[in-house]
Amino acid sequence: MTTAVSVPTHATDESTAPAPALRIGPIELASPVVLAPMAGVTNEAFRRLCREYGAGLYVTEMVTTRALVERHEATMRLIRHHPSEDIRSIQLYGVDPETVGDAVAMLVDEDRADHIDLNFGCPVPKVTRRGGGSALPWKTDLLEAICREAVRRAGDVPVTMKMRKGINEDHLTYLNAARIAEDAGLAAITLHGRTLEQQYSGTADWESIAKLKETITSIPVLGNGDVFEGEDGVRMMAETGCDGIVVGRGVLGRPWLFGDLEAAFAGRADRIQPGLREVGAAMIRHAELLVEFFGDEGHGCRDFRKHVAWYFKGYPVGGEVRRRFALIDSLDELRELVGELADAPWPGIGAEGPRGRAGTPRRAALPDGWLNSPFLNEAERGGIAAAELDVSGG
Repeated sequence: MTTAVSVPTHATDESTAPAPALRIGPIELASPVVLAPMAGVTNEAFRRLCREYGAGLYVTEMVTTRALVERHEATMRLIRHHPSEDIRSIQLYGVDPETVGDAVAMLVDEDRADHIDLNFGCPVPKVTRRGGGSALPWKTDLLEAICREAVRRAGDVPVTMKMRKGINEDHLTYLNAARIAEDAGLAAITLHGRTLEQQYSGTADWESIAKLKETITSIPVLGNGDVFEGEDGVRMMAETGCDGIVVGRGVLGRPWLFGDLEAAFAGRADRIQPGLREVGAAMIRHAELLVEFFGDEGHGCRDFRKHVAWYFKGYPVGGEVRRRFALIDSLDELRELVGELADAPWPGIGAEGPRGRAGTPRRAALPDGWLNSPFLNEAERGGIAAAELDVSGG
């Protein structure tokens, strides 16, 4: 397995410093690659692991603004950053402009974030049926109010947003939402090339990313969807003209994708193609970081269990061995199991491509009458507050 790739640093001599690959407000990034927030995955431990392989912007799991303002214990853990994380990037989910503003102000006033991203792309039914997540951009007045209040309270900290194309092909929102965000002062926009109803099924529509890039010219546009290999990232930027890429499912059980992307954007042919025991070493490192993050070995090992199938994708590991890995309770048990693995080589295409569950399209879960108007009525204003309470607690 190729050794971990060090994160590039800017030279102190401005005359020799390389141009940033991506600029988001005052933040200069050496790589145009961003880690997409994923619930239960992109905690401090996983971000640190990915960063050991390659450069990028590593964003926290989505946290709800109400839970943050109320300082729920689980949420405060999610926004914690390790000292090695030089750019502290936090994604917020909120539906009330005032609460979003209070959460942003808290992060800024307490010096907890260098970059804040707003989530308008979550397709989870318990969120969208209350009008939150990827359902929210349909209500343009609410979207504008949230964006403007977040920017106002953030001061010099850049605020960005992540969204989907719309609710379905008959109710596309991304171009109008992007114009609202641009006018409100957001520093960048990410588009996942799928609708709410698509979930993660089918193929991401990169043409929509290209259209958004043609429409929005004053701030960076980032593309998201179906980047599973280093070459995919290069191709997305070439085909769409986007300024950067956001990767999510492609890094599940494959944190070294950031090293491959770094090499691909640098024009290098080298790729990280680990054998099975080298994958096992990465698994141990991941579990160790989780134990450190949670401060409890049992908790960290139990949290690691969900990653086992992703790491073993494509490798010749039998069902019984996988089952034993998925039941670990201690680091010593994990180390012992890794030591028993055969030294199988990298399996090629079997370990590549889509990862995680794609699911199937399904009708959007929305509040009654949500699509009747792009503006909130009084009944909707009262009901949407519950969208945040449903996921309060981080």
